[in-house]
Amino acid sequence: MRADHKAVPVAALFNSVVQGMSHEADLSAEQPGACAPARLPRADGDGGRPQGAARASVARPQEAVGLTADERAAPPVGRITRRADYLSANAGRRAHAPGFVLLVRARGDGDPAIRIGITVSKKVGNAVARNRVKRRFRHLAREILPADGIPGADHVLIGRTAAIDLDWTSLRADLTRALAKVRK
Repeated sequence: MRADHKAVPVAALFNSVVQGMSHEADLSAEQPGACAPARLPRADGDGGRPQGAARASVARPQEAVGLTADERAAPPVGRITRRADYLSANAGRRAHAPGFVLLVRARGDGDPAIRIGITVSKKVGNAVARNRVKRRFRHLAREILPADGIPGADHVLIGRTAAIDLDWTSLRADLTRALAKVRK
């Protein structure tokens, strides 16, 4: 070692190197553009909705758009919700069609309302196919039963596999024929 060079402890050398580097000097003060919104609500509340007691909405008459006078006058078709009503409809009259079996039984309770029940088993297909058949049957019921249905009776449509592929006009004609057969 040379005499004019003094020995420096390693710790002092390390501290001087670390103090010279500042990791914070390279960080930007700006926030990145795509930040997730804060999870907590702001102190001044939610700006999207009015705070406090809101005034109740007022019912206003609205004109039916796209409906004819006949469609507005038709009574709504009710739904069968209890299993016992489905079972009692099984004892009524039945009509077979390629896409469905129609069961009709008069309730005898003096109520002239028409009710519809729809059932589609797993034999018809997967959930997508069954739901498609049920949507088609609900639309058929809304369209045909108010005019051609039997007042005061429960109507049950049991879906078949052919209902998936049948075109709309034949499905509609089949239901009209089945209702006429059950009326006799």
